[in-house]
Amino acid sequence: MDLFFLSEFTVARPGIGLLFWTTIIFIAFWVMVGKFAFRPIKDALKKREDDIQSALDEAKKAKEEMAQLNNDNQRLLNEAREERAKLLREAKLTGDHLITEARDKAKLEAQKIVADARQEIENQKNKAIVEVKNQVGQMSIDIAEKLIRQQMGQTQEQKNLVDKLVNDIKLS
Repeated sequence: MDLFFLSEFTVARPGIGLLFWTTIIFIAFWVMVGKFAFRPIKDALKKREDDIQSALDEAKKAKEEMAQLNNDNQRLLNEAREERAKLLREAKLTGDHLITEARDKAKLEAQKIVADARQEIENQKNKAIVEVKNQVGQMSIDIAEKLIRQQMGQTQEQKNLVDKLVNDIKLS
């Protein structure tokens, strides 16, 4: 039964004229499509491909620049760290030098003060000795004068003693 339905179906065969004009229209269609559609599509695809390649090149260039900037930043950071370390070392050396210099200067000043104090003590000691000698000498003279006055009543004896003492002093 199903075959009965198909048996009534016949295939139509086109004529030569129809085939000719169909082929001409088909070729004209593809020429028109190629001229007006494919070329703009191809050009648009080429432009899009060029834009994508340009964007990729720019991205690669930007990536390289970023890598270079990172390297420069790292180098600058390392230089800054080295400079900081150098400045800290110099500051420490300068501080140590200043401390040593101040310590040496203080030591010299202390030695000078001690030397000046010793000199002053020596001067005061010498002055005191001279003063004591002067006082002892004066006291000896006073005592001798009193003893001589007591023992010598006459002026002739005093003159003889004075002459003798003067001669003894000149000889010494």
